[in-house]
Amino acid sequence: MPTPLSAYLPEKFDPKKPVALIAGQGVYPRLVAARIRAAGVPLRLIAFEGETAGELVSSFPEGDRHTVHVGQVGKTLGLLEKFGAGCAIMAGQVTPRRLFDGLRPDLKAAQILLSLKRRNAETIFGAIAKEIEALGVRLLDARAFLDAELAEPGCMTGGKFPIDREYLDHGVHVAKECARLDIGQGCVVRKGTVLAVEAFEGTDEMLRRAGGLKADETLFVKTVKARQDFRFDVPCFGMRTLETMHEAGLHAAALESKGVIILEKEAVLEKARSWKISIFGF
Repeated sequence: MPTPLSAYLPEKFDPKKPVALIAGQGVYPRLVAARIRAAGVPLRLIAFEGETAGELVSSFPEGDRHTVHVGQVGKTLGLLEKFGAGCAIMAGQVTPRRLFDGLRPDLKAAQILLSLKRRNAETIFGAIAKEIEALGVRLLDARAFLDAELAEPGCMTGGKFPIDREYLDHGVHVAKECARLDIGQGCVVRKGTVLAVEAFEGTDEMLRRAGGLKADETLFVKTVKARQDFRFDVPCFGMRTLETMHEAGLHAAALESKGVIILEKEAVLEKARSWKISIFGF
């Protein structure tokens, strides 16, 4: 039997139909694009003005790409139809402040926002996902094509993980509760004490705050929600986060296996080893 393209693709995925990549910032969308191209699946790009990396945009022929402003949901839906996409995949963040300053909602986006009683990433993207799938376009699990980039069980950097199991379990519990309450998906703990939790400011700012306390034996934990919708808002750990840990003096991270994507995994783990940062999959 042929090897499946990814364990996270739907059963009836058609590799002959284009996948539309809805791309935000950073390495993540570039990595997704590279993996989809390597699989031989046709690819189209919907980029965000001022967010998507220029090098990713320029890697697509003009007819296979289009740029929209953040908030132009109606235009995005129209492009999915124009591209003849069988599936779409969301990858990469949008600058959080754009949700308050510089957002240009079109009529469709305004209708979605007005219909929501609670406005957060889960409800907003969930409503957009319904609009996408109403077109007959399947919104893919954001881990699709990135199977090899996921966190794995055990100490991925080798050797013995330096945090006692009791304190690791405490950190996982705190992170899970924060995710359940929709506060964030990460925290920093030390020997049963919570030093910082992730909220709207994001992972890197949380790590800097925790590092400012100059505490030893700290642990950064990143998790997913109990009922995580893996089509969007999937937690990632990449070189930038590793660099922030290093600068903040944090030397241990625990990532939920099969849930957290490690962007450029091989390079990240190699650099972590050189900086004596241990990374564990739970």
